[in-house]
Amino acid sequence: MIGDRSVNVFYDDVMLGHNPEVDLPFMPSRVEKRVRSILEGLNFKWSYPEHPGRLSAIKAYLDEHPIDGVQFCSGAAAATYEQLARVHTTSYLDHIFSMAGKRAWLDKDTTAVSPDSVSAATAASGNAIAAVTSVVKGECQSAFALVRPPGHHAEPVRARGFCLLNNVAIAAAHAQAKLGCERILIIDWDAHHGNGTQDIFWADPDVLFFDTHCAAPFYPGSGHLEDVGEGLGEGYTINVPLPESAGDVAFEKVFREILIPAADYFEPDLVLVSAGFDPHRNDMALNLTYDGFRAITRIVQDIADKHCNGRLAMVLEGGYNLTSLSKGVHAVLETLAGGDAPEIREVGVREAEQAAEFHRSAFQDLEE
Repeated sequence: MIGDRSVNVFYDDVMLGHNPEVDLPFMPSRVEKRVRSILEGLNFKWSYPEHPGRLSAIKAYLDEHPIDGVQFCSGAAAATYEQLARVHTTSYLDHIFSMAGKRAWLDKDTTAVSPDSVSAATAASGNAIAAVTSVVKGECQSAFALVRPPGHHAEPVRARGFCLLNNVAIAAAHAQAKLGCERILIIDWDAHHGNGTQDIFWADPDVLFFDTHCAAPFYPGSGHLEDVGEGLGEGYTINVPLPESAGDVAFEKVFREILIPAADYFEPDLVLVSAGFDPHRNDMALNLTYDGFRAITRIVQDIADKHCNGRLAMVLEGGYNLTSLSKGVHAVLETLAGGDAPEIREVGVREAEQAAEFHRSAFQDLEE
């Protein structure tokens, strides 16, 4: 029943300050020239997809539709240089911090910063750390960090895919270094492969990285089935590339037949989720419904209950259709708070059965 479980949701208005506006002047650079040439070649007006309205829409919807058991938390400290340096190189961090107060393109894939982006990014990582800390310390049964800019594309030395700092990786590394967590399971269900998270933990046997995503050449083109980690980390990266039209049934099958056995083998003491909502059928790819998000949330929650006393924290990644993003987050939070997870069936079958029941009498003999 909704309200049976406690969920802390971490949020801070400072993250709205990240707002690269394409029409404003950026620092002149090679990257700036390259991006401008790309944008000029488009036959439509392009605006930065990862905008403050994403977070505002979620917050407004949650305020209008409160969920029993869900509590908002604010005021988390920004991530420190030391916390960030566990997953990013100091040379990269120095470059990012030098961008404070400036407008600049960081990568030709159109990743950019605005004057308040560095504050927003360190706040995002800080809120991810706070979410993990809250579940490890038993302050709630699960947590959700509503953060931006997102993080799972950010590599140790490079900003990519609208991501500046790898929030989930920073939170995982903090849990290892300061919270006594030894084995961490990171699940990434964003429509795009979490190339940055994979890179950071590629050879780490203490982090099991499980990623479902739309198969290459869909951005960023990585995450092939055969990519399983290397060195001591071989076998601790699990990639499940899926076709663009996959849907709820395929996702549930993957989570039940691959993720659950992997988690049983690994026995994590903390579960983290890079929770993207662009797999929704109204967004980028993968055709999930809200029931699909509820179903995979319940599976992940059951894994956390079985192996680590329910310690589960989610960190927001993508999602660009504001309606499905807001309602998707709401559906996940309802499930975390104890809501029911429906039986998953092929999309449209339930509606077809309801329609058949409604119309059936029209084709029956009235004297029967």
